[in-house]
This record gives sequence, structure tokens and C-alpha cells, in this order.
Amino acid sequence: MLTEALVLFFKILHVALVRDLTDSMGGRAFVVTQSIKKLSSVLQEAVFNDCDFRLLSNGDPASLTEMKEFDKKAEQNRALYLDKVYKVIPADNLIDLGLYEEASYKNGKKYQKKVKGTLKQSLIVTFSRKMMEYQRFIRNRQIERVKKLLSNIDPETYKKGPHDITRFIKRQSLGKSGETATDQFYLDKDLIAEEEKYDGFYAIATNINIRDTPKSQRDDVEQILAIRAQRYKIEDCFRLLKTNFSSRPVYHRKEPRIIAHFMVCYTALLIFRLLQKKFDLAGYHFTPDDIVATLQNMQVTDIDDYFYKATYKGSRILTALNSIYPLSQLDHKYYMPKNLNKKFRNIL
Repeated sequence: MLTEALVLFFKILHVALVRDLTDSMGGRAFVVTQSIKKLSSVLQEAVFNDCDFRLLSNGDPASLTEMKEFDKKAEQNRALYLDKVYKVIPADNLIDLGLYEEASYKNGKKYQKKVKGTLKQSLIVTFSRKMMEYQRFIRNRQIERVKKLLSNIDPETYKKGPHDITRFIKRQSLGKSGETATDQFYLDKDLIAEEEKYDGFYAIATNINIRDTPKSQRDDVEQILAIRAQRYKIEDCFRLLKTNFSSRPVYHRKEPRIIAHFMVCYTALLIFRLLQKKFDLAGYHFTPDDIVATLQNMQVTDIDDYFYKATYKGSRILTALNSIYPLSQLDHKYYMPKNLNKKFRNIL
């Protein structure tokens, strides 16, 4: 039930990004990052094959080899250095539908067979010379650290991590028959060459329909890449929900209460984003933590049913609130009940 509520909530956040785009999944479209390393050998060959690439800026045919080798310091190549090339590869995929059908062995015995369906999707592959050089710069720094580590490595404490710099260290045990093997460590140049093959490449899988004509295809690819570029906003929304709006942990078991909990959190997030947008339009820029902390601290204390005393102090955020909302004088130390009630009526 909790998983279903989370899926529902994610759809609410994502619907604005895929609206008005056709798809093949019953009214739902997806745009997801695809690891090139995990593609089949056939698709990998299509990715690295230097054909059908086009410039993202104008849709003109482009060569992958030329993108890797042109002189980036030449003034006429400056725009090309900041540009990308792309290609679209059909990549239909078989997926498990979660259903079973009855099938028979050759001896006539019946069994339940999983039903798979074909997911229509395309693979958008981009290559950026600038990104390639950045990734190689980061890797070269890691390699320099590995060389220093190899000069004084301790076999007893050595552990190889899949993403750590130690992935570039290859361990080999040598020894004659009957003798204790000795460990040798050296730089794994084969792994470095293998990783360099993927530098600058980026792949996105989507079921959104991409037209065939060069101009229309470029327009569709640009739109899909723009959708993918907005993912950080969704991730930021989830971070706000968990850290500032207490969406997790969930202390409910019944499905309606779980959904209600996330809808309350979503409503708070929506109000917060609207407030943040008003700040931006008015030229104010505050961190989410500062905004939430300021709003949470805006409390007053009833003094003998005669007046209210503010337990908070004035701030730049309060000054900004006074300027963008018709709720002036929110930074007073004392409030008369009738004046405070009037402000609430203006809000509601």
C-alpha cells in the first residue's frame, strides 16, 4: 500500500513534464536514463557505430570521429565544442507483464508460463566533446591518486570497490608450487581503456513517439532532453518532502490514511513552491530550509486574552513576505486579536 501511494505521488509530480506527449502505455509516458554499459551487444554496437549522428543545434549530419578530434581552441569550432550530437535507435524491449498462461511440456505435462509483452521504446544517444574531456579529467586525477597508493599499498588492508579509485588496481597472486603466493598490484590499463570508451556518451530510453524526418526528429529529441533535464526538480521535491515536510516515516497502515498523509505533504509542497515562485519573481532568493524555518517559528503567545506577543523576530524573509502579500506588518512584537483575526480572514 505504501509503495502504491508513492507511485501515485510520483505520477502527480511527473505529469506536468510529460503532458501533451503521445505514448504507448495507456496514457503514460516515460523518460528514463539508460546505462550504455548494460545494453545488449547489438545495441552497444549501434551506439558506437559512427553513423546517423546529427548535431543537436541544427540537425545537420555529424561524425563522431570528427567530434572527438577537432581543434577546440580554434574560434570557428567554439560553438561545435559546446554542441552535442545525437542519434535515435529503436530499442523495443520484452518486459514481464506479471501474468501467466498455461503451457505444456513435450510429455504433455502442464505448467504456468510467464507472459511477456513488447515495450515499444526508442534509445536517444548523445555525445558531448566537453563532457568527454570532463570525465577524462576526473579519471586522470583518480589515476594519479592510484599511482600514489600503489607506491605504498598494504595487501592486508586492500579492498577493491566498484566505484572507488581502487577499481583501477589489479591484484595478481604469484607463487611456485608448494610455496606461499605473493601479491602484486599494478594499474589496470585495460579497465581504464574500457571506461574511456563510454566517455561523453549519454543515453535515454523513452516510449514517446519520435518522428522520422530530420527536423521533426530534432524537435522531438530536444523536447525529450528538456524533460529529462527537469528530473533534478523532482528529486529536489522528494528531498523537501522527506526533510522539511515529514513525509517519512509513515505511521499509518490503512491505505486511505497513507494516501491522505502524502496528499497533505503534497499540498504543503505545492504551497511552498508557489511561495518560492513569488519570492523569485519579486527578486528575493532564500534557501528552502530558511523559508520553512521562518514559517514554522512564526508563533504568537496569548497574553491574558488581551493581546498576542510574537515569539519570533523580524528577518529578511518576513520583510519579503510583507512586500509580496497583502499581509503587512507581520514583524510586529505585539498584535491585537482583532487585527490578527483580520489577517487570517484575508488569507482564507
